[in-house]
Amino acid sequence: MAYDPRTATGVPTEPVGSLPRPAKLQEAYAKYDAGEINKDDLEKLQDASVKDSIERFEATGSPIISDGEQRWSSFATYPIADTLAGTGLAPGLAPGGQFFAIFADGHGRQLPKLEHGPFRYNQHAADTLRKSIPYASRPMKQAVIAPSMLALLYPLKDPVEGYSREEFEAALVDECEKDIREAFAAGAERVSVDFTEGRLATREDPRNPWTGAGLLPHFIELNNRVMARFSAEERRTIGIHTCPGGDRDSVHSADVPYNNLLGTMFDINAGYFLIQLASEREKDPVYATIGKNLRSDADGVAQMAYIGVTNPQNPRVESPQEIADQLIRAANFIPREQLGSTDDCGFSPFSIDEKPNHGSPDYARDVAFQKITSRVEGARLAAEKLGL
Repeated sequence: MAYDPRTATGVPTEPVGSLPRPAKLQEAYAKYDAGEINKDDLEKLQDASVKDSIERFEATGSPIISDGEQRWSSFATYPIADTLAGTGLAPGLAPGGQFFAIFADGHGRQLPKLEHGPFRYNQHAADTLRKSIPYASRPMKQAVIAPSMLALLYPLKDPVEGYSREEFEAALVDECEKDIREAFAAGAERVSVDFTEGRLATREDPRNPWTGAGLLPHFIELNNRVMARFSAEERRTIGIHTCPGGDRDSVHSADVPYNNLLGTMFDINAGYFLIQLASEREKDPVYATIGKNLRSDADGVAQMAYIGVTNPQNPRVESPQEIADQLIRAANFIPREQLGSTDDCGFSPFSIDEKPNHGSPDYARDVAFQKITSRVEGARLAAEKLGL
């Protein structure tokens, strides 16, 4: 029987994807980059972290779970590198590309750069999902990276000799389609596409030139080129995730007016959207914008809005009633049959993440499961109040 997101909680609820890696695993990533352990040693610790993640995720009562991305370098680089330091880069790539983001605390995350074609992924999300799914007794979802993020691998101004941007982006769209299709084939019930670069694309940060290049319309076009490869029925289970970033308990674009993105994001013909909102200061205007722009017919699909009700950057655990109140308030602006709940962002999108606001990644991991438990219960409470 196909997974029904309304069955367990009335108001659908699902995670974004990542969980904090245990400190022991983070240390192993660093040792692997330094040549102090081999890949088999790293994979044993990854596997143990996945098993623990799935067991604890299922204990939260979540109707659908993920493996916490424990085997990934990051949400953005899993197809093209084994680690954040660049070990195992895909062919044609080299270190020293554009900064994806510069965060509010001053640190940045840099992508590799494309030096020659053809472009291909080293691995797909399904390659790790196949290893994780035997541990699970509940439905699993899978996140994948948006083509718009990896489009930043191509230099902003200088063309790659012998390989045009058009050729690169055609290959990128092919790879993203394959990523999604293989995830479903491996057993994922739902697949969400990480689109954190959407809000950042309108920031115009002089330290990070691509953000001032007016790329948002092109980003949306790239994502729709992927969506066009899928039927309306398939797109009902394909989502888009947006947030102002999340790394080391810092964000990269929370200061950007949400309307810069939300007025056009729903032009992407996806079936549902996972939208950061718990950490937003003024929620009502965002609820109203979502309600105004969410489509009942996106090329054959009625779109759903899963609003963020927990903040992964803050160690304070939201109560179930607090979460229910957010959802009940949102239902004044968003049709309740199109409303769901999620976390603002992945809890640790990057494999090396010290979680300074929490004190340690191990404590942040404990907090993450508490927040997920509250989210699941809060969705149930909201459903009772809303008659769902």
